Amino acid sequence: MNSEFGIAVHALVFLNRKACTLSSTELARNVCTNPARIRKIMVKLKNAGLVSTKEGLDGGYHLEAKPENISLYQISEALDFKFISSPWKSGNVDMDCLIASGMGQVLDNIYEDLDALCKERLKGITINNIDDEIFGALSIDKPCAPKQ
Repeated sequence: MNSEFGIAVHALVFLNRKACTLSSTELARNVCTNPARIRKIMVKLKNAGLVSTKEGLDGGYHLEAKPENISLYQISEALDFKFISSPWKSGNVDMDCLIASGMGQVLDNIYEDLDALCKERLKGITINNIDDEIFGALSIDKPCAPKQ
């Protein structure tokens, strides 16, 4: 797992709460990362139809879908990564030892099952749920201030 997922969820919750178009710089400031990293992630979310962009001086990103319709599963699919995986495998399929030659595939199967379970759980969590968890019953709206 990498930090892209957390950045994407954070950015979408912030866009939802602000209810306006925000630049990559504004998003980066709130997420505590750099604007280039935000843009790299946001293009994937745009390609998935979760956000739209606006060009120009007052340009940036805004939610395209309703927050109650954006599941964390959709975000994970947009980012195209696995939650559970291992780039390194023990053993070697060419070895005579059954343990050494078979362990990599056995663990890969376990990782795939765990990843599928994670993604299935994320289907039931939306951006709206995350917002509700942070703000509870508060209906504090902090719309964007006009850009200067």
